Amino acid sequence: MAALLNFVENDLLGSVIQVDTEQIIVEIENEIILNKICVGNIVSIETSKQHEKLIALVDKVTRKYVDTLSEESDADELKVSSADYIKVSIIGTYHSVYGSEHDIFKRGVETFPQIESKCYCVSGQNLQNFMNILGKNVNVDKRLKIGTFMIDMGADAVLDGNKFFQRHAAILGSTGSGKSWCVANILEKASKLKYTNIIVFDMHGEYQSLSEGSDPIAKRYKIAGPGDLDTPNPDVLFLPYWILNREELLSMILDRSDSNAPNQASRFTLHIRELKEETLQKEEKTDTIETFTVDSPIPFSMEDLLKRLKDDDTRKGIGANNKPIKGDWEGKLTRFIARLETKLEDRTYGFMFKPLDEAQLYGWLGKTICNLLGYQDGQMGIKIIDFSEVPSDVLPVVTGTLARLLYDVQFWMNSDNRTPFTIVCDEAHLYLPIKEDAESVQKQALSNFERIAKEGRKYGVSILVVSQRPADVSKTILSQCNNFVVLRLTNERDKGVIKNLLPDSLKSTIEFLPLLDVGEALVVGDAILLPSKIILDKPLDCHRPISATKDFWDEWDNNEPDNCAINEAVEALRKQCRM
Repeated sequence: MAALLNFVENDLLGSVIQVDTEQIIVEIENEIILNKICVGNIVSIETSKQHEKLIALVDKVTRKYVDTLSEESDADELKVSSADYIKVSIIGTYHSVYGSEHDIFKRGVETFPQIESKCYCVSGQNLQNFMNILGKNVNVDKRLKIGTFMIDMGADAVLDGNKFFQRHAAILGSTGSGKSWCVANILEKASKLKYTNIIVFDMHGEYQSLSEGSDPIAKRYKIAGPGDLDTPNPDVLFLPYWILNREELLSMILDRSDSNAPNQASRFTLHIRELKEETLQKEEKTDTIETFTVDSPIPFSMEDLLKRLKDDDTRKGIGANNKPIKGDWEGKLTRFIARLETKLEDRTYGFMFKPLDEAQLYGWLGKTICNLLGYQDGQMGIKIIDFSEVPSDVLPVVTGTLARLLYDVQFWMNSDNRTPFTIVCDEAHLYLPIKEDAESVQKQALSNFERIAKEGRKYGVSILVVSQRPADVSKTILSQCNNFVVLRLTNERDKGVIKNLLPDSLKSTIEFLPLLDVGEALVVGDAILLPSKIILDKPLDCHRPISATKDFWDEWDNNEPDNCAINEAVEALRKQCRM
């Protein structure tokens, strides 16, 4: 069987003159073909094995004339080098025969080239054949096509769906670079699977279109805003306070600088545990009573908790001759109670502290988790959770609590019964900040996501991070991502973060990120054999995110501002809900 990569004399570039573990320098012998070579091209290098060739990417192209100015040299002096050079980074190995298989590409290097080994340009039919090999190695039922290769528009850019989702991934790019299109494209492809299980944390309501129209591919929920507390519809989602663990609740209420903070935390913890135990007794959950903890998500009455705390804060002690004296807790809980009551009265926290009566029932949690993780006939496998009306200061609490709850359910499920799921963290920089920059509330949310990033793969939970500012996203979470789709990035700090996450042999590819057009991306990771620049597929018009950039000049020329709409928006601002 003939090898797919067959080179002729005109394909010859030159010979290897320097080899190290990361890069190879090739001296150009065919000056005509040098004019066609540019950074990012693919080349093939012979090895000592007949059926094996190294595949590399061109990092640098150098002409003969090299400026060698120094303090001692004349300003006009130029030294002519002996030859032209290219510097290349090895990506993997092509095997024309590999055991019983033929035409296989594998990441990594088994045999380095020797000095004088021949180097060939991979172009024309050879390029098409090689790009087809990349797709062939991914099983048909695991393919995730997200676009086409820029170096060969006729070849599909195919990712391994298993590796892309199971090992965490990140989609990163500046505003307007095409991130939302990329996410919608991936969701569109994933929706064709029979039992897709993806939960999208939608910060701005961009993905609402995926749940509407004649061809919806997702089910949309909305975190209850202040305007949803009195007349919620079935798609409104509450996260009652009792699903929060002890530390999450305390992070919102406790002032640790207060001298009475230990006493406040102690009484708070004691009463919550007692109230949860009373609920279990009422529900006759005798087995659970034996092993539950204060962090177990069990309903209890906030009114009863306040009564007990106020009783502690005002109860007198009994001294000699049964005379009343200052109680053990008297006056020590006053400020804690005031902070708690402030939270209870704040309608922006209504999704948590003013839940529906139904959300106070013991069976509510199982029903809600089944809606998000389970399956019923006709139910969409992709769920979009709209956080657009949640105030920014509350956002870390909501996202962190929900992510932890979903992960904990998966953690405690029998391993044989688990169905894996992915959390898409849109605008991740808003609630997954660098730990050093996080406030106490944010740190609680961040620790939940970092736990998923570090341990989730074992339990079938993965994260797809989406952000325009990778420099502001938790380094712990990004470092756990094994796949990156990087669109246009111009900020040096953001580029530096990506550079540190990539292998040394690929760091030079970061330099062209500012030059990418909308919808163009660099894809690197376990899910794709060859780190490549690709042109992303666009989602169907009916599924395009509501994130289109306004054409300011045209809008100013054609559209008059709407005063009525402005007044309505002012009232919506006052009411904290859309009209």
